Amino acid sequence: MVFHTTPSHASKYLFRQLFEKDSSTYTYLLADVSHPQKHAVLIDPVDKTVDRDLSLIHNLGLKLIYAVNTHVHADHVTGTGMLKSKVSGVISVISKASNAKADLLVESGDRIVVGDLVLEVLPTPGHTVGCVTYVTGDGPDQPQPRIAFTGDALLIRGCGRTDFQGGSSAELYKSVHSQIFSLPEETLVYPAHDYKGFTVSTVGEEKQYNPRLTKDKETFKSIMENLNLAYPKMIDVAVPANMVCGLQDPVPTTH
Repeated sequence: MVFHTTPSHASKYLFRQLFEKDSSTYTYLLADVSHPQKHAVLIDPVDKTVDRDLSLIHNLGLKLIYAVNTHVHADHVTGTGMLKSKVSGVISVISKASNAKADLLVESGDRIVVGDLVLEVLPTPGHTVGCVTYVTGDGPDQPQPRIAFTGDALLIRGCGRTDFQGGSSAELYKSVHSQIFSLPEETLVYPAHDYKGFTVSTVGEEKQYNPRLTKDKETFKSIMENLNLAYPKMIDVAVPANMVCGLQDPVPTTH
């Protein structure tokens, strides 16, 4: 997919949605292909698919600048550490509130700039204490409609669980309604996971059809407190690794 803005900015930005089947994780690749070096960012990379992602980046002639996480994941090990070991100069990013390690710790109002592409940081805690949503800018030279990369805070017709990692159903409800549902209704919603085969939604759709977040806050809290979900099978491995940027043993540089 290539986003189009105005005719003078046609084909300016490139976008790819990538999938890791074991954890049902989406990784997103964005780039400003009009930039001389075609600067790019990866959002929520997975360790198992780093080589696939780097091959795509190489084939498209892009230069990876940022490897970004929406939060400290509990169901997979992030690929940011491996990316840094394979590609020199890559900057890892996560929220300051997560208390995790990365090159760049972002807070509310910060912006990640990739060529002319801007990603604004919105704090959306509740699934974890450090969740953020990255939203493309609203200027005339930015992708239209805007795009929100919501991590696990807002899923398509769902949301992330709130029973571990400092989660709070009340905080999540507040985050989604104040930060995400306040965006224009045509804003595209791209989550970190999907388990039912959905790929994209919009703010307007989720405000109308999300079976949890369309309820009042007390009903939402009751729903979340009675999910009775199994203990995440990867959490004891993934969280400690992701708190240190997913860094593994050094991997020889091949790209």
